[in-house]
Amino acid sequence: MLRARDTMDRHYAEPLDVAALARVAHVSPAHFARTFRATFGETPHRYLQRRRVERAMFLLRSGDRSVTDICVEVGFTSLGTFSRTFRDIVGETPSAYRARGPLAPVPTCFAMSWMRPH
Repeated sequence: MLRARDTMDRHYAEPLDVAALARVAHVSPAHFARTFRATFGETPHRYLQRRRVERAMFLLRSGDRSVTDICVEVGFTSLGTFSRTFRDIVGETPSAYRARGPLAPVPTCFAMSWMRPH
C-alpha cells in the first residue's frame, strides 16, 4: 500500500487508475481498493484528487498562470471537474482561493501543514 501511495504522490499528474496502482502493490484491484481505504481512511481516487488539489492550491497562490493551465498541470482533464473537486475539498472556488493573495514566506513544513485540506 505504501508503494502505491508513494506512486500517487510522485506521479499525481499522470493518469493513474486502480488497476495500475494494484499492480504496483502486487494485489488485485478489488483487494487494493478495500485495503487502501482501510489503511488510509479514504479511497485511492479521493486520495489522488486531494493530492492534486493540494498541489493546485500551492500553484494558485504562488504564480500567475491561469486556472486552466494549473488544472491540466496537476492532472485533471476537465476544468469543471477540477473546480467542483477543488470546491468540495477546500470549500471555495479556485479563483476565490487565488484572490486571497500570494503565499507568505514561511518554512515549507509550516505552509504544507496550514494548507492541507481538512
